[in-house]
Amino acid sequence: MADSDSYLKWAACLLRELPSSCTTELAVIRTPIVPSPAQIEAAVAGSAAEPPVLTARALRRAAERFGPDVVLVACTGPVVDVLVAEVLAGLRPRPVFASGLPGISVPATEKAWLFRSGCELFVLHSGREVEEFSAIGRALGGGGQVGLARLPFLHGTATATGTGGPSAAGPRDRVVFATQAKVPRRREEREDVLLALADLAGRRPDLDVVVKLRALDTERQTHNERHHYMSLWRSLAEQGRVRDDAVRFATGPMHEHLTHAAGFVTVSSTAALEAVAREVPLLVLSDFGVSAEMINLVFEDSGLLGTLDDLADGRFLVPDAAWCEANYFHPRAADDWTSRLVSLVGQARSGRLVPARSLLDGPEYAAARRRARMRVEVPPNVLRAGYRAKRRMRRYLRALR
Repeated sequence: MADSDSYLKWAACLLRELPSSCTTELAVIRTPIVPSPAQIEAAVAGSAAEPPVLTARALRRAAERFGPDVVLVACTGPVVDVLVAEVLAGLRPRPVFASGLPGISVPATEKAWLFRSGCELFVLHSGREVEEFSAIGRALGGGGQVGLARLPFLHGTATATGTGGPSAAGPRDRVVFATQAKVPRRREEREDVLLALADLAGRRPDLDVVVKLRALDTERQTHNERHHYMSLWRSLAEQGRVRDDAVRFATGPMHEHLTHAAGFVTVSSTAALEAVAREVPLLVLSDFGVSAEMINLVFEDSGLLGTLDDLADGRFLVPDAAWCEANYFHPRAADDWTSRLVSLVGQARSGRLVPARSLLDGPEYAAARRRARMRVEVPPNVLRAGYRAKRRMRRYLRALR
């Protein structure tokens, strides 16, 4: 089950990596960040059927009906915790609970471990991630095993070592900018990116410059986006700072855009790894810093860090081969998540499984769980109305002081 666009894409791809003998079902849990129908269609492209959107109660009934050996809880942290600890608690026979993170997870964080400490398997995607989260697990306790999987949406096996990637159906004349909701945070920084893209479009009329969106400005996504690129572009065009048609905005599966890409750029996005896999030259912009806060620390020593000036001039880079092997392009033989999963299922079926111990079971976390439970049980429009009313009441009370 998934609760947002990025987790849904990850879950759908990960399920396709399972042996063909496995029977799977995919569902979306209704929360305030539930993906739109268009986002769902893009996220599960290639799957046999689109998943239903279920309430918490309907999800519980579906789990009881399906009787799964494994429940993959592909959700944001608080939702993972409340689904495992409360909504899906008491299933008989008890399934193995697995979770994970849908993209780049360097540096590892204690918060991510805490929210998923009630799961028997935590799926990660590089040797570095496994090492860092295993260290956190040893320090904090709780949780279950850590498993390694190649990021499932890295189509093909191409890397900077030249193993080859899928050929383009048609010319490679597209430059794709992959947005990230959280960074950069400041409006002016986002405008600088758009201005550099406009410069590139002006200098290279032979290129189709595309801003690839995770969501339209009317759609929800995993993280709130305060300054949406579409809105910023309209403002820049109205000010006469860019030509309205200099770049175009698009949604849809990333792999379709990369098939036609001559270059790729991002501030911080897992899609950079998809570009590496398809041997598309790329840039990871370093103008706004390289740090954990910018979610791009992993790209240090990758050979991919560049600037807005590089972007405006159309200069793209290729990754360092040693960096690729250490970060997300390890040999497939190193993947162990399915073997760990099979072992855990065997333990569960024989009654030998020791359930993972959640570190959030104490009374000090009860209020946080109640808030998370509201996210999965209260209709999103009602919940948002309640949040607005709460904010208005706070402003009113502050005015009375």
